[in-house]
Amino acid sequence: MAALLTGADAAWARSLALALPPAARAASDGPSPGELVADALDALTDAAARAALTRTVLTRGGRQTGAVPAWLAALTGPDGRFAADPAALDALRAELDDWQRDAAGGAVRASFRLVEPAVDPFTEAHAEELAGEDERAGALVEASGDAALWRVEFGLQAADEPSLLVDAGRVWRAPATVDGLGDRPQETLLAELGRASRLWPELDAALRTAAPEALHLDADGAHRFLREGAPVLHAAGFGVLLPSWWQRPSSRLGARLRARGRTAPGTVAAAAGGLGLDALVDYRWEVALGDEPLSEEELAALAELKTPLVRLRGRWVELDPRRLAAGLRLLRSAGELTVADLLRLGLAEADSDDALPVLEVTADGALGDLLAGQAERRLTPLDPPPGFAGTLRPYQRRGLAWLAFLQSLGLGGVLADDMGLGKTVQLLALLAGDPPEAGPTLLVCPMSLVGNWQREAARFTPGLRVHVHHGAERARGEAFVAAVHAADLVLTTYSVAARDAVDLAGIDWHRVVVDEAQAIKNASTRQAEAVRALPARHRVAVTGTPVENRLADLWSIMQFANPGLLGPAAAFRKAYAEPIERHGDAEAAERLRRMTGPFVLRRLKTDSSIISDLPEKLEMEVLCNLTAEQASLYRALVDDMLARIESSDGIERRGLVLSAMTRLKQVCNHPAQLLRDGSALAGRSGKLARLEEILDEVLAAGEKALLFTQYAEFGAMLRGHLSARFGREVLFLHGGVGKADRDAMVARFQSDGGPALFVLSLKAGGTGLTLTAANHVVHVDRWWNPAVEDQATDRAFRIGQRRRVQVRKFVCAGTVEEKVAAMIAEKRSLAASVVGAGEQWVTELSTEQLRELFALEPGAVVE
Repeated sequence: MAALLTGADAAWARSLALALPPAARAASDGPSPGELVADALDALTDAAARAALTRTVLTRGGRQTGAVPAWLAALTGPDGRFAADPAALDALRAELDDWQRDAAGGAVRASFRLVEPAVDPFTEAHAEELAGEDERAGALVEASGDAALWRVEFGLQAADEPSLLVDAGRVWRAPATVDGLGDRPQETLLAELGRASRLWPELDAALRTAAPEALHLDADGAHRFLREGAPVLHAAGFGVLLPSWWQRPSSRLGARLRARGRTAPGTVAAAAGGLGLDALVDYRWEVALGDEPLSEEELAALAELKTPLVRLRGRWVELDPRRLAAGLRLLRSAGELTVADLLRLGLAEADSDDALPVLEVTADGALGDLLAGQAERRLTPLDPPPGFAGTLRPYQRRGLAWLAFLQSLGLGGVLADDMGLGKTVQLLALLAGDPPEAGPTLLVCPMSLVGNWQREAARFTPGLRVHVHHGAERARGEAFVAAVHAADLVLTTYSVAARDAVDLAGIDWHRVVVDEAQAIKNASTRQAEAVRALPARHRVAVTGTPVENRLADLWSIMQFANPGLLGPAAAFRKAYAEPIERHGDAEAAERLRRMTGPFVLRRLKTDSSIISDLPEKLEMEVLCNLTAEQASLYRALVDDMLARIESSDGIERRGLVLSAMTRLKQVCNHPAQLLRDGSALAGRSGKLARLEEILDEVLAAGEKALLFTQYAEFGAMLRGHLSARFGREVLFLHGGVGKADRDAMVARFQSDGGPALFVLSLKAGGTGLTLTAANHVVHVDRWWNPAVEDQATDRAFRIGQRRRVQVRKFVCAGTVEEKVAAMIAEKRSLAASVVGAGEQWVTELSTEQLRELFALEPGAVVE
């Protein structure tokens, strides 16, 4: 049976019952909604307990005797039955009854309120007077004057209505006046106190009286109740009321750091290159209680008291000896602090049992603005420099100011604006403002974007000298050095950056920019290591998807922009990636957001405060049925592959699973893609039939469409079929298309009289292109990574689009495609942790889970 331990649990269960659909409440002779919810909770609890028991050593902690071993084994058995002698069964029943009484309370529960000692007004006033003359003496007088006892007062409380609370004194002296807490409140209170004493034995002393009303404690006992007793009792469902100061940060010691940049001779100072993460800062630690700083003498005096709770300056505070010692060490410490250390302390909010939490970090000037966490909003938008031939939108002017602000500090940034918001023009405006003596900027991007950067630079910054370092005939040696120093912007690709790493690292770059920075998301790859090794005074990563699959993507990009800021990869994984991805730790996610926030600028197209003239985007999932031929091939593949998977393991099994996924998706596209027999396409695929219907409407309306597929071979098949079907030219972009031909395709498609249909392989055409002539996007097959699909969609849904964009994602009903699509839709915000990188996550499923995932559901075939 599921036990609802708290009033909140009971209220939640009632809310769930009320939220059941009308069908669940319509049957007059059936169970009530509350009974349905209770039955469901019982079934779920039973299943969860059995699943947990199968993974647990049931006899851990000691040898079990009597009927216990047989009972534990029966809990995970097929029918739950076991045999034991009557005496052992009676003993087991008695033990389980005692356990159930301890584990779950009823509608009425005991409550425990901690009350502080009364403070003598004269003593307190005298302490404040002394504190004005000698703060150390004042602290001591207040602490020593508070030697009176603390009290834990008992009471009765309604579990589902905490405001209905009656103190124990009234229960004993006037039980007839106690309403709403049962017919026999005295017996209930005694039973509840007995149940609580088994969890917190220190209550036994109060229960020796006939009518217990409270437990008296000294300061140590009160501290144990706050730290140990109260959490245990609260977790068991009892009412617990603690003084309000206990949860306030002002009741605990904390540290503050005051810092300012160093400008003395011989030290690192802010110059043209900015401060940088390795620059040194002058700093001063303060130890504070809330808003009030404490001197070293006060801390030493408090440490001598050897008491965990004292009344200091008119309020109760907790004194942890380890934190007092940590505070003294801070005040007596000396050394050097870098900008990176300062930022980590100010943004990470570290806390541990034997260290003081950092309550506040302040700094003067620009560092202080950065630590405030809202630099982008506080900065005055910048007008583009005279060398920029264009107009920036208001949010782009703020972006330019943010980039210039980080550059002034010598810090890197991640410009992560949504696809289509104009990251390119913001970067070009920044470059246009560089003084002639600044030196060249190196921009690393995918090969498909080199032409785009050339065109945009010629359009918006015609005075910028651009050199392309790419191709077999690229400059080498002294010719390369001369070409670099004769340019303002050097364009190269990730593959060339890896091959020419030594030559590129020999240049003193003013700035290094990585476009489509997700290309360095895998920190251990050759190209990521080569790019991180490039020397530069300013670093900018440009990406619309800073996190594609894992939080490690973000670490790798930040490691380029601000090396060392997030610590080593292993420490980042332990502190952030594992808690967030595995356990959904909201606190860790907030710490990471605070740590990276000042260095990541992210604006969304869907935010009307950012851009109000972008048209609507409609996304829809289009379910397609299989033809009889597709269904027959699908079933045959499932049967064959599952048999082979079941008899394999290790790497071989993972390879077979991925192969099965690929082949099933190919069948869903078209039988000819799987068979590779060059056969005709018409009439054999549900997807193709639906695509033809949609394109009939698109072409009739005089509009254009982008058709994405992850398979280049299928793209070629589509191009030939659609060209013959509609009697029109169909463009096809894939990884084998050269730069000149790619640029020509884009220009033709964007022109008014150009082709209306453009087939693109997802890898070759999913990033870096502007194809706003299309207002229809069709994902013929799914990549199963929402970030990658969104990037592809944003080829059409970006600045310059004037019409509503319709996005269709094809899924074959009843197949593995529909099942995975449902999973992504349910957990899109955590798609990375659910789906992982590509389709690798599927390889870890059991054979039975694979059978369920691959199985063809009824209704999937065209009638």
